[in-house]
Amino acid sequence: MEYTISKLAKLANVSARTLRYYDEINLLKPARINSSGYRIYGQKEVDRLQQILFFRELDVDLETITSIMNDPNFDHTHALQHHYDELIRKRSHLDQLIETVEKTIAHQKGEIAMNNQEKFKAFKDKLISDNEEKYGEEIREKYGDKVVEESNAKFRGMSKETYEAMEKLGQEILELLPRAFETGDPESPLAQELAAKHKQWLTFTWPSYSKEAHAGLAEMYVADERFKAYYDNKSEGGTEFLRDAILFFLKEN
Repeated sequence: MEYTISKLAKLANVSARTLRYYDEINLLKPARINSSGYRIYGQKEVDRLQQILFFRELDVDLETITSIMNDPNFDHTHALQHHYDELIRKRSHLDQLIETVEKTIAHQKGEIAMNNQEKFKAFKDKLISDNEEKYGEEIREKYGDKVVEESNAKFRGMSKETYEAMEKLGQEILELLPRAFETGDPESPLAQELAAKHKQWLTFTWPSYSKEAHAGLAEMYVADERFKAYYDNKSEGGTEFLRDAILFFLKEN
């Protein structure tokens, strides 16, 4: 079956302008151009558009989608499985939010009692899920499933006050990093204050603290581009500086 651009736009509930733009950026080319100069799309293009819309639903930007889908090794079935897993994760989070809202309404009406931990459970589970998606494989390989599960359990059981204190400290670390970096010395008082705060921040969720684990995490920050980008966003080269400050701190304390 073949579709003109207007018919495909109607089928997929997108605009013809969007399809023309996808053509321009080499994301979705028509199967052919007919004698009248109209774009004609076949089943292959329909299936490709479905994949594109799945990626867009998961907030993947067009540049990344184009790079992924134009890779000759792109696996459509694997991509669909990934979409499925992500959508299930999103649905689970929405179900938790809905349940939390329902309980909160009932609590405010005086129908049930709801403790503070229950009020924030859905948000904590979302953060844990996001961290698992981004860093789970590396963290579990480095520290083991038991440590990760214990850390997640500690985070889930955190009180509102403790959670806010952890968030505040995390922000202090990000604000202190560029100031310490400006000294150019990872052994400076500011850099050592930074390392001490980082240790304190870790203890909020780590089931137990060790210098070896802290040093290993600091090295992973530098080795993993995702962590590196997070800290370098505050100061170019800040990740290496933070690592060096932590390593000196561990040696001296």
